[in-house]
Amino acid sequence: MINREKIEAATTLMLEGMGEDCNREGLVETPKRIAKMYEELFSGMDKTPEKYLSKTFKSEGTEMVVEKDIVFYSMCEHHFMPFYGKVHIAYIPDGKVVGLSKLARTVEVFARRPQIQEQMTGQIADALMEYLAPKGAVVMITAEHLCMTMRGVKKPGSQTVTIARRGEFVQDNQQLEMFFTMVKS
Repeated sequence: MINREKIEAATTLMLEGMGEDCNREGLVETPKRIAKMYEELFSGMDKTPEKYLSKTFKSEGTEMVVEKDIVFYSMCEHHFMPFYGKVHIAYIPDGKVVGLSKLARTVEVFARRPQIQEQMTGQIADALMEYLAPKGAVVMITAEHLCMTMRGVKKPGSQTVTIARRGEFVQDNQQLEMFFTMVKS
């Protein structure tokens, strides 16, 4: 659970540590604004994907389901700077499917916490396997990390791509190639 008072106190200390006057007009409400913002940005801390992936529908089809270009914003747990991009998800149903919006909501569960892209990719794939029990799942994330583009090496526009494969997507390269083709289209 987010503790607004602690975030406000920490923000005040940080501003003072930077040499700022916390009583100047532009900063007086900043600790409260940051606490409120963190409450929103980290709203996935107390959520689980089960809430979204447990409501399924019977399906005779066993062909791949792809939801691509799911935009997300997250915070790097190493520098607390944003990273953002797109998630592409596919799964091969085994008698049941989930509402398409639930895939995007599952992405939000994991994006809305201090995170690293590599871990988030696997978490989404594992959640699909656990709650949907499909024949296979694959998740690909492409993102820009401000901790790499705004500071440090300063390489704006660079993209990090991660992929997590489960089930048939590990064993069947043809399924994986079909996924890549669908994501490109």
